Amino acid sequence: MVRTKDPAVRALLIDRAAQMLRAREPITLRALVAGTGVSTMAVYTYFGGLDGLWRAMRQEGFTRLAAALARVRATDDPVRDLAALGAAYAANALANPDLYRVMFDTAADLEDLAAADQTLHALVTAIERAKSDKRFRADVAPVELATQSWAIGHGLVSLVATGPLPRELLDQAVPMLTALFTAAGDEPRRCLASVRRGWRVD
Repeated sequence: MVRTKDPAVRALLIDRAAQMLRAREPITLRALVAGTGVSTMAVYTYFGGLDGLWRAMRQEGFTRLAAALARVRATDDPVRDLAALGAAYAANALANPDLYRVMFDTAADLEDLAAADQTLHALVTAIERAKSDKRFRADVAPVELATQSWAIGHGLVSLVATGPLPRELLDQAVPMLTALFTAAGDEPRRCLASVRRGWRVD
């Protein structure tokens, strides 16, 4: 009889490994499962070994990010929605700081690169809507603007979630995103109001 894998065990091992990385503890099979109530065999059962665990950790980071972005509901203000997606990105990083450290470690492959790409696509979709609504110029390249927007959020979040700076630094996203979106064609005052409505990091 084949035993059904328990997703809770998989999540437990991923979170445990991420915490060990943050604490700079050496990750061995025995150290990983110590105190978890599962055996070292579970690492092979769920991940095929430690290499598979690294891939799963990165993937889990993007999976949780995708779920956070999916909870952002589209409104009739696509610029507000862009800021809200950035705020969801920040909130997810603060809620999962250990996995956030691992997400961008390219030493390990992703299990599903396309799934990770979907997180950027959420921004692209909002930018395309802003172009359709004439908030952004027709010549704006959605992928380029999405990447620039992500870079702003990622830079600020990295300094707070995994760095030494206070949470208040995240408020700098409002003028930075406003400048970026204004350069893309939005009217400054309207843009600022939209970004302020969207950038709420819970």
